[in-house]
Amino acid sequence: MKEIRFFYVPSAPELTELPMEEALHALRVLRLKSGDEMYLMDGDGSFYRAEVTIAATKRCMYEIKEVLPQEKAWKGNLHIAMAPTKMMDRVEWFCEKATEIGIDEITFLNCKQSERKVMRTVRLDKIVVSAVKQSRKPWKPKLNAMMSFKDFVTAPRGGKKYIAHCNEEIERKDFFTEIFPLASTESGDDVTVLIGPEGDFSVDEVRMALDNGYESITLGSSRLRTETAALSATMIAQLALRK
Repeated sequence: MKEIRFFYVPSAPELTELPMEEALHALRVLRLKSGDEMYLMDGDGSFYRAEVTIAATKRCMYEIKEVLPQEKAWKGNLHIAMAPTKMMDRVEWFCEKATEIGIDEITFLNCKQSERKVMRTVRLDKIVVSAVKQSRKPWKPKLNAMMSFKDFVTAPRGGKKYIAHCNEEIERKDFFTEIFPLASTESGDDVTVLIGPEGDFSVDEVRMALDNGYESITLGSSRLRTETAALSATMIAQLALRK
C-alpha cells in the first residue's frame, strides 16, 4: 500500500498546479509522475484527493478528483498569546508542537519584560505548514504579528479569557479547574490564554488584563519556561475543548 502524500495548497480548488516548494518536493524527493495520486490540504478545513496530470522539471499539475470536507476535532477557537523568548528555536518548538496538538491562533506579545521586541513570522509560518502536513490538520493556525500587551488586552474579544502568571500578590485559580466545565458544553467557548515572558508579566500588566475581563490563573505548582507554559495551556485547553 502506497503512503498517502499530503501537500499544502491554499485555495486548492481554484488552482491546477502545486506551489513551487511543494512541487519540488513532489518531483525531486517523492518522484511523483503523471497518474500518481496525492492529497491536498487547503488549511481551511478541506482535503482533496487529486491526480498528477503533468510532472515536469519544476512544475506539478493536478486535477482534483474528490473533495473531502473535514470536521474540526475541538470546539471553539483556541488562541494563545505569548511573549516570544530571546531564543527563536524555543518559539519555533512551541509553534510546531501546538500545531500538532491543535490550536487556532497564535499572537506574539510585546510586554514590559519581554526579551524579544521584534518578530518575523516567515520562517515560523513554514514550520507551522510542515507541522500541519505532518499531523494532517485540516486547519492551519493563524500566526499574528507582534502586538503590544496593552493593544491586545484592550481589544474586543469574546469567549473565555485568561492570564497565566506567577505574581503571588494577585489571587490565581487553577486553569484546568476553571476551564474543565467547557468539556460538558456542546458548542464550546472561544478561549484566549496570555503567557508572559521569562520575567513574567508585571503586576500592572496583570491588573490591566483583569480590568479588561481576563481571569487570573496558574498552570500548576511548577515554574515553567515561557514556551513550556504556552504548550501546557494549549494541552489543558484541548482536553476541555475536544469533541
